[in-house]
Amino acid sequence: MLVMNRFVVTEESAPAFTERAHAALAALAARPGYRRGQLTRSLDEPDHWCLVTEWESVGTYRRALGAFDVKVYATPLLAESLDEPSAYEPLASAEPGGAVTVSASDRATEPGR
Repeated sequence: MLVMNRFVVTEESAPAFTERAHAALAALAARPGYRRGQLTRSLDEPDHWCLVTEWESVGTYRRALGAFDVKVYATPLLAESLDEPSAYEPLASAEPGGAVTVSASDRATEPGR
């Protein structure tokens, strides 16, 4: 599962934001089910930032959000992200030079579909 939280951060706020984002990333990284994460910044619009984390499953991500350190360091930061969908499930992937591998959705299908 991929989680992308996007932020708009002024140049003046960037140093404090970066420090808080590092603390949030460290708190998330300590949780079971965490696979990897990055704090990224747009090359074209430097006030646009993204905190990207990858998780073993939606369950491990949701359980991580309940951890004390995550509530202290990550939740306040994540609350400042843009109000848009942030959690995505992988449906296809490819390793460098490899074939595309398709994955089934974990979403329950609705009756009649």
